[in-house]
Amino acid sequence: MGFTLYPAIDLSDGCCVRLHRGEMSAKTVYSDDPAATARRWAAAGATWLHVVDLDGSFAGRPANLDSVRAILGATDMRVQIGGGVRDAATVRTYLDAGVTRVILGTSAVRDRSFVEAALAEFGEALVIDIGARDGRVAVQGWSQATDLDAVEFALSMQAAGARRLVFTDVASDGALQGPNLAAQERMARALTIPLIASGGVTTLADVQAVAALGPLGVEGLIIGRALYEGTVELAEALGATRAGNLRAPTDPR
Repeated sequence: MGFTLYPAIDLSDGCCVRLHRGEMSAKTVYSDDPAATARRWAAAGATWLHVVDLDGSFAGRPANLDSVRAILGATDMRVQIGGGVRDAATVRTYLDAGVTRVILGTSAVRDRSFVEAALAEFGEALVIDIGARDGRVAVQGWSQATDLDAVEFALSMQAAGARRLVFTDVASDGALQGPNLAAQERMARALTIPLIASGGVTTLADVQAVAALGPLGVEGLIIGRALYEGTVELAEALGATRAGNLRAPTDPR
């Protein structure tokens, strides 16, 4: 398996936006045509797309389904989507629409019986999303803190049958100040299932640094604001992660 880059499309009011550290009050609109944005990333060579229904995250139900369907119809990229998925019917709606993976975040924290049943039913089609502030899980579009330790919660999701996780360091997300490599490495070392990293990527060197965690189980990286601000060129990043010259970090133990 190679290392996968996931350009991100975050949806709010039908537009492609990015948040700063998960704050809806710090929202930048980049396009009113998410399907065109999807075509842009496909043209650069991406094979996967990471979509988040931000409005759905706060509402607790899908709020941008028309935009999601437009994205699915725009390219042949595989899509994983999260935001407001609270029941099996929503998972089925997305899968029937053509989504490849559905992401559970808040519901994984608040409804253990649902997530266990969903993992048993949908298997590889589900991804557990963990956003953390200072090592503690955050929910409801990362607007609410919990007392759950992120690594301990990740291990509980792995035990429940999760096939892969997305892990976001919320403090670095959208800040263009670099990823929290230590947090990503700590999470990857704790797990035996694949991890998709997210948050803070600013430069090509950041992309390469995260990709170098591949031998630890980090199988991919979500990139958002850096693509929209032009600090990372997607085609160049895809080439760099296919170069085969990335080295694993030294085990500090």
